Amino acid sequence: MGRIFISGTDTDVGKTVVSCAIARALRGEGLDVGVMKPSETGVPEEGPYDARALIEAAGVSDPLDLVCPEQFDLPAAPLVSARAESRVVDLGKIDLALKTLSERHAHLLVEGAGGLLVPLDESLDMAGFAARHALPVLLVARASLGTINHTLLSIEACEKRGLPLVGVVISHATGVLSDADAKNLELLRERLGELLVGEIPPVAPGELPSQDALDLAQIRQRAGIAN
Repeated sequence: MGRIFISGTDTDVGKTVVSCAIARALRGEGLDVGVMKPSETGVPEEGPYDARALIEAAGVSDPLDLVCPEQFDLPAAPLVSARAESRVVDLGKIDLALKTLSERHAHLLVEGAGGLLVPLDESLDMAGFAARHALPVLLVARASLGTINHTLLSIEACEKRGLPLVGVVISHATGVLSDADAKNLELLRERLGELLVGEIPPVAPGELPSQDALDLAQIRQRAGIAN
């Protein structure tokens, strides 16, 4: 089974767009891929947006509460959102959902919340959750000022925690870049080298990039996603 944990160098960097693009591409190749958003915050009355987008992209019929077992109103880190509602994050429920989805599907994409060190509960952050389930990490990096530092620190965090790194996808979630940001990004591409496995251009809300924005072959190989 091939599994990927999609994390970001920051919040709102385009993790869901990248996760959905990978799910759609794998589905287009005839692969059975499940999707999961363990905890989603800032959930409106109509339900978790990210989880619903993942379900649509993967074309699965799994129940929403299985794909996204923990949902909170406040748009903050899961631990913060849980405290605001006088709740605790139910790790057992999340673990069981991941196990169930892993048994239902040949492959699984798991989208985290925010960056690697965002706390999931009182004792576990996103990196710890990835390690807990032996999930290789795909990082989504924002194409803007500060991205060199954020991206390299995130890679270092993976290395220190022994998390296998699938690669880095650069996401133009903030739109058109300034000249300074564009020059900055050139250096990041140089530093990443073979770790760079995609670059997502700006896309309209609800849309996904073309499949050539991702090096799907490299992503599949490094994540162990076979036919």
